[in-house]
Amino acid sequence: MSNRDPLLLLEDIVESIEKIRHFTVNIDFEEFINDAKTTDAVVRNFEIIGEAATKIPPEIKNRYSNIEWHRIVSIRNRIIHEYFGVDYSIIWKIIELNLDKLKSDIERILIEL
Repeated sequence: MSNRDPLLLLEDIVESIEKIRHFTVNIDFEEFINDAKTTDAVVRNFEIIGEAATKIPPEIKNRYSNIEWHRIVSIRNRIIHEYFGVDYSIIWKIIELNLDKLKSDIERILIEL
């Protein structure tokens, strides 16, 4: 467990989501996979999200069990351990389908805590 304040960890998650959104605004999947700087930046921020999620205290994870903490950590683990084999289509799908909801869920936690 981290000695870092859980609120700061949650803020790290929100900040990384905002960066991913900034990096991918107005581009499509083809542009994404053909821009190494963007893919690297996005992957790095997914790593940060996952790393922060691993350090969120269990009591917060239990209180907000609607968030799939284990999936967030799992994505980070896959990226870290298979960096030569990152499946960018999965990353892109997460960006399109899950990122905004995760951001709003984390922002709600920040308000409630």
